[in-house]
This record gives sequence, structure tokens and C-alpha cells, in this order.
Amino acid sequence: QVQLVESGGGLVQPGGSLRLSCVASGRTVSYYDMAWFRQAPGKEREFAAAIRATRTSTVYAEFLKGRFTVSRDNAKNTVYLQMNSLKSEDTAVYYCATGTIGYSGNFFRREEYDYWGPGTQVTVSS
Repeated sequence: QVQLVESGGGLVQPGGSLRLSCVASGRTVSYYDMAWFRQAPGKEREFAAAIRATRTSTVYAEFLKGRFTVSRDNAKNTVYLQMNSLKSEDTAVYYCATGTIGYSGNFFRREEYDYWGPGTQVTVSS
């Protein structure tokens, strides 16, 4: 049974930073593609960032513009999302997901992922 558990969300002021964590059990994160999605109130869940199983290369949504960094700690079987220069529009529930996307799949499609965490709330507000 694969389980993903996110943590690290909370309330932060605009311009602040947060680091989200996603701990996996039942699946070795270094063998699978891992991603972060987010869903704002009233909007569809959208892709934010991903880290590939091989080569540790990363994929980012254009709107992040270098503010977010995804990384992985294989020893802790954990994936992180470092979020800097947060804006009010970053307010959302952030979800961790895992799948086998490879180079022929589309990281941006929710259907590519087979396991999801319950999400963690990030609120950016003064």
C-alpha cells in the first residue's frame, strides 16, 4: 500500500517562504517520478513541479518563474517543495503525487499519477 503524507503548510505573509514535505511509504521515491500539484478554491488542480526518478531532473510550471524548487532526499524517502517569494495567488491546497511518467508521458496531466497525498493547506495573506 502506497501512502503519501504532506506537511509543512500554514499561514505565511506575502514575500515569505515555506518548505513542504512529502513522506512516502510503500514506494521508493527515487524509483518513481514525484510531483506537486495545487488546487486553489474554485479552481482545478494544477501542476506545479516534478522531479524525475532518473537523473533527478526537474520540471516546473511556467507560472512559478523560479520561485519554487523541488528536491528529493532518498535516505528519508521524502520529496520537498521549497516555496519562496510567496504571493497571495499561491494560496491553495498542495498535493504530492507519484507515478511513472517517463519521457513519453506528460507531467502536467493529473491522470498520469497513480497515488496522491491528502494535501496540505498553504495560505498566503497579510
